[in-house]
Amino acid sequence: MRGHAETVNVYEYIKNTILKLMPPEAQITKIEFEGPEIAIYVKNVEAVIKSTDIIKKIAKTIKKRVVIRTDPAVRKSEEETKEIITRLIPKEADIKSLEFDHTLGEIIIKTSRPGLVIGKGGNLLRKILLETGWRPNIVRAPPRETITLTSILQVLLAKSEYRINVLRSIGHRIHRPVLFRNNYVRVTALGGFREVGRAAILVETAETKVLLDVGLNPGASHPLHAYPRFDTPEFDVSTLDAVIVTHAHLDHCGLVPYLFKYGYEGPVYVTKATRDLMVLMQKDLLEIAARENKYIPYTIKEVRKMLLHTIPLNYGEVTDIAPDVRVTLYNAGHILGSAMVHLHVGEGLHNIVYTGDFKYGRTRLLPKANDRFPRVETLIMESTYGTDYLPPRDEAERELIDKIKKVIEHKGKVLVPVFAVGRGQEVMLVILHAMKKGLLPKIPIYVDGMIDEVTALHATYPELLSDEVREAIYRGENPFNTENIKKVEHKDERRAIVDSDEPAIILATSGMLTGGPSVEYLKMMAKDEKNALIFVSYQVEGTLGRKIKDGQREIITFTPEGKVEVLKIKLKVFSVEGFSGHSDRRQLLAFLNNVTPRPERVILYHGEESKTLALANTIRRMGFETYAPRILDSIRIA
Repeated sequence: MRGHAETVNVYEYIKNTILKLMPPEAQITKIEFEGPEIAIYVKNVEAVIKSTDIIKKIAKTIKKRVVIRTDPAVRKSEEETKEIITRLIPKEADIKSLEFDHTLGEIIIKTSRPGLVIGKGGNLLRKILLETGWRPNIVRAPPRETITLTSILQVLLAKSEYRINVLRSIGHRIHRPVLFRNNYVRVTALGGFREVGRAAILVETAETKVLLDVGLNPGASHPLHAYPRFDTPEFDVSTLDAVIVTHAHLDHCGLVPYLFKYGYEGPVYVTKATRDLMVLMQKDLLEIAARENKYIPYTIKEVRKMLLHTIPLNYGEVTDIAPDVRVTLYNAGHILGSAMVHLHVGEGLHNIVYTGDFKYGRTRLLPKANDRFPRVETLIMESTYGTDYLPPRDEAERELIDKIKKVIEHKGKVLVPVFAVGRGQEVMLVILHAMKKGLLPKIPIYVDGMIDEVTALHATYPELLSDEVREAIYRGENPFNTENIKKVEHKDERRAIVDSDEPAIILATSGMLTGGPSVEYLKMMAKDEKNALIFVSYQVEGTLGRKIKDGQREIITFTPEGKVEVLKIKLKVFSVEGFSGHSDRRQLLAFLNNVTPRPERVILYHGEESKTLALANTIRRMGFETYAPRILDSIRIA
């Protein structure tokens, strides 16, 4: 009963503080905990807007994020609201759709030009709120409609009432009082340590349990090595307070829905771009598994439930996720929406930065990773290329273009297996730039798999992209959309592409040849010595891509009828290093030297054992307390 009484007291303190600071004419009707936010429902929103900085003052006083919502009684009808918006917003904004979320009191405005809807200093947003009573939520419409964004919006709207109940349940857990004063911080390695794949890290305090990433290993030969070690006594899904996902590659997000299958009811924190890509990747994983008769331990039902429990955060936004833990996400430079995770535990007790996968260097697609944090005592850092020096990006680009050009000159075709997220768009930009400069002939670039859908999502979040790409999109140009890009609409087109006399470049998923169209193209192209297979991505141990990269030239495949077949690989095989979204050894050490403030200790994860241990030895000599734990090891760090 003591815990319940203290929770009531927390609520009463917040409520009384808000009532004291908010002008009475705002007419507050209720105050709710909605996830990490305190939602204040009012009848007179104009009084709030006129009270300059009142929301900032309330947030600073109660030390919580605050959002204003209107009472349902003061919201205009949908028809009236649409008429008002049509009058207020210029036609040039090109509004694609208006959707109403009656539970949250929001109108979702999908537009090609968000700036024209927002207005100077947000003046149009305020007018919409004042005149309609609906809180505008602006969504950038991609150059072409994406199935992913449409389906996500449909699920969120259809289950809005369920979602608000989820947020309120989460809110009461976040804003409950701290029960245990004897704090400690412990990190347990559940997956991704001294290996690449199945990333999962459990961070515990006396009060809270947070899971950082929940991935699977696509190249695992045995189920025991495919999933994180959730069988350890330290892990109990019923006591888990929060999940934070750094990015949408399956080795970091592929098993999140599994938690919901076995009883997890808490939040999943991500950037908005990661939310969209994560749903797309998980759905694609399920579809491929169904076609190839592989087992995935969850269904689309759990993916949808995960979506309803997902809370998107912006970079730099400080957010309470538990009574004693705050999180801030920072750009990681790895793929669209990828994030470094800063955890502030207690009132200054301890600060952890978990890099996730990161790129400490600019690329054509993304800015480089952040290296400035408020405080950091413990750094959990990837070590994928812990012993490797990759060539500079411009050198890698020249090598790729040179190899493609030579294959084309000899009447061959080029297959580039790519990850749908990140590498596909990066390589596309490099090839298109070479064609624009006359370094390559303007031949067809076929994209197969999820690449086209993912590329459209990139155009939805230009603010996350490199300066050049972002400015092009803001000008109304789509750098990914040229006449040379040919989307493969159906698998039946693949044979015609391979058999045609025209030269071509084929970008196809998956990037490690673990399934998907890249494997189908390989089967069709393998016997022709004029063709080439060019790897531009990291190949995890155990994957078909790694075997071929390491020299294997006969592989076992299966015909559509299920018969075993030996495929002899006669095409040329190249590996162009330098396109990775990971930092090489030089960049990892540069990041460590530059990260501010300097951490006391470094914990290494996400690297093959030899590379992790070699990097750990170097970092120890730099004066850091350094750990390279094994799976199931726990480290008490505070």
